[in-house]
Amino acid sequence: MRGKMKYIFQFVWIFGVSLAGEVLNALLPMPVPASVYGLVIMFILLLTGIVKLEQVENAADFLMAVMPLFFIDSTVGVMNYYGLIKGKIPILFLAAFLSFAAVVVVVGVTAQGIIRGKRKRGK
Repeated sequence: MRGKMKYIFQFVWIFGVSLAGEVLNALLPMPVPASVYGLVIMFILLLTGIVKLEQVENAADFLMAVMPLFFIDSTVGVMNYYGLIKGKIPILFLAAFLSFAAVVVVVGVTAQGIIRGKRKRGK
């Protein structure tokens, strides 16, 4: 029973932070999705140590494992409109590839900057 309670408390943390993101989205007049507010709140809570990684890690791992299931509906929706996008498939693939390449470059440059910063602080 104790193991099950651990998972319940982890989900309560995650859903509580998600709820806080929804509240912020309703209160603040900014065009930011509630999920982004929730991510920022969770990041701050983890960074400050208010929430320890162990307090949410198992539930987060489970949610990451089942995340592909949440995209099935979107994929079926795209398949329903194949006739509309049939002539634009090469453009869509090009856009997807360019977006992917941009993300890889930005993440690489950011990671290198962080590594250089750590090296400078270490010397």
